[in-house]
Amino acid sequence: MLPIAVDAMGGDHAPDAIIGGALAAARRLGIGLLLVGPGDVVQRSLSRFAGADDLDVQVLHAPDRIEMAEAASAALRRKPQASIRVAVEAVRDGRASAVFSAGHTGAAVMAAHAAFGRLPGVDRPALATTIPTRMNPAILLDSGATVECRPQHLVQFAVMGSAYARVALGCESPRVGLLSVGEEESKGNDLTREAHQLLKSAPVRFVGNVEGRDVYSGEADVIVCDGFTGNVTLKISEGVVETVERLLHEELTATVGTRVGYLLSRHAFRRFRKRVDYAEYGGAPLIGLDGLCVIGHGRSSAKAVRSAVGMTARLVNERLLDRLAQQFREPCATNGERRSASSEPRAASSERP
Repeated sequence: MLPIAVDAMGGDHAPDAIIGGALAAARRLGIGLLLVGPGDVVQRSLSRFAGADDLDVQVLHAPDRIEMAEAASAALRRKPQASIRVAVEAVRDGRASAVFSAGHTGAAVMAAHAAFGRLPGVDRPALATTIPTRMNPAILLDSGATVECRPQHLVQFAVMGSAYARVALGCESPRVGLLSVGEEESKGNDLTREAHQLLKSAPVRFVGNVEGRDVYSGEADVIVCDGFTGNVTLKISEGVVETVERLLHEELTATVGTRVGYLLSRHAFRRFRKRVDYAEYGGAPLIGLDGLCVIGHGRSSAKAVRSAVGMTARLVNERLLDRLAQQFREPCATNGERRSASSEPRAASSERP
């Protein structure tokens, strides 16, 4: 396998957390790395990690980086040698098998889209995020790649999400739900109502609408929505988890009695933290493109990067791109593209909200 390209300058804790996590994945899995960023900065960071010289690590010089506050399209035009752009072009040119970045999501989506192009039959890419549920993990998409969608885009997300769930979750017949404001098919806006009708005849196991309160119930293995809704859903969920953890900590350490109770149940709380920690999953693949790009949380720790790079390597080994392409080679895979004359076109965007 070709090395995994890693945007060493992407993320709030770059470069050390990014490089440290990538090295940990390389050491555990025996994979090669192509670290992309300013050569002197990357080399200086590498020198801080014992045993880095024993691994298959190359450095690809890229003098610029995209800052989180920059507008993606303008920044990519101004900075043709930005680390994320150089990293995706390394994949396009056959120097790496896939790319991971925890940097600016909009810039990563736009750079990957320009370098790879879309798979035949796919109109818009989607970020497929693994989320915990009361039963087994599920896939939520889109979580931020395509903010405004048409109904047929949601059908394509369902097809791609089902294929990805088979690879990532080992789910042979994934149940697909449509995120909406009610279970009834008449509920929701124009987008969800028309998407519901298209999904009923799509080549997926559609189980109907899923309300926000049921996203984490485990009633669906794949939940589809537009990127704006998906991104807001994830951000609210992260905030709720952090608030619950803080409140639990405050209550369980408030008195001597509760501190004793906490000590007796600390293993259960550690298991809870592991089940809801995004670092356990690491990243979300940008599916629908003719190249593999995995995008991590901007706050990614070394642990999250290790998980994400490991995920990237596994998706390469399991030939995710080939399996997605196979889905869209089937004549019925894009049934959702047949739209009613009454639906209004909506512009699509690859910017993250």
